[in-house]
Amino acid sequence: MITGTGGPAGIAVLRSLSKRGDVQIVSADMDRLASGLYMVEPSCRRLVPPGLDPAFVDTLLDMCRADDIDVLFPTVDVELLPLARRRAEFAAIGTVIASPQVETLEVCLDKYELALRCSALVPTPRTDLLGPGAAVGRSYPVIVKPRRGAGSRGVHLVASEAELLALGTDDDRIVQDYLPGAEFSVDVVCGLDGHVIAAVPRSRLRIDSGVAVAGETVHDEDIEQTARRVAVAVGMTTVANVQLRLDAAGTASLLEVNPRFPGSLPLTIAAGVDMPSLTLDMMVGINVPRALDFSEVAVVRYLEDIFLRPAEISVDAHTSGLAVASTASEQ
Repeated sequence: MITGTGGPAGIAVLRSLSKRGDVQIVSADMDRLASGLYMVEPSCRRLVPPGLDPAFVDTLLDMCRADDIDVLFPTVDVELLPLARRRAEFAAIGTVIASPQVETLEVCLDKYELALRCSALVPTPRTDLLGPGAAVGRSYPVIVKPRRGAGSRGVHLVASEAELLALGTDDDRIVQDYLPGAEFSVDVVCGLDGHVIAAVPRSRLRIDSGVAVAGETVHDEDIEQTARRVAVAVGMTTVANVQLRLDAAGTASLLEVNPRFPGSLPLTIAAGVDMPSLTLDMMVGINVPRALDFSEVAVVRYLEDIFLRPAEISVDAHTSGLAVASTASEQ
């Protein structure tokens, strides 16, 4: 089962695993119009509550039990911790969750804690909680961003000490040195023992609504090794995306870690490292390589249409299944 199949990460995982001939995929999303629902057979479509809904995990447990799910691939940030905290309950019904452990998620999803964990191991911009102390000894401009959360929401450039002090004190926001160089997203896949199998840097040539729509994979030893050290420092397993930016001296410095499958994963797969398929293998006990290299490949993305009969999407979005009667959809 893959969740979040209305988003680029969920669709990337779905497309990767659909190429295999040895799996049946159940596609799940909170939105009946999610395109990934219609990339599988009607009997394999599921509607689920939002990840922040108190019923979300129990609903997924019921569905995984009814559908006899071997591996659950969560692809939405807000789903990660609630599912990981109840990993043992899923294991008890025979479902393993393809995501990092709770401690790793807690560190990665808190940018302040991430900076504290990694600053002694890799170049990291000075990071403080928002308050008067964050202004001491600063060079400007600086970046102010939410301590938790994904994407660029709430991120802004602050040009002066006076402007920073005017923001007051807020432990839910952090202040970081501004890094002027190019940004790189490094897709990292790790074994269940934390060993880094591959780190694939991607340049982001064009961004649209926070998603890279054009990019290329690049071989850069400094960037690759920095991402590897970050992954080891946080105890990463399965897949994550490490975001780095070059400082004024051209050194790769840590911005954040997204501990889930990234939306631009098709480029990494095209470069020779199929991270969803590797993850599925390791989750079911199939041996995977200890190390993988990749090719330098560029990509431009386009919109693809899925055409349906109207009846296929005429369903109450509050139901827990979609389009057909099945054990899971009747719950």
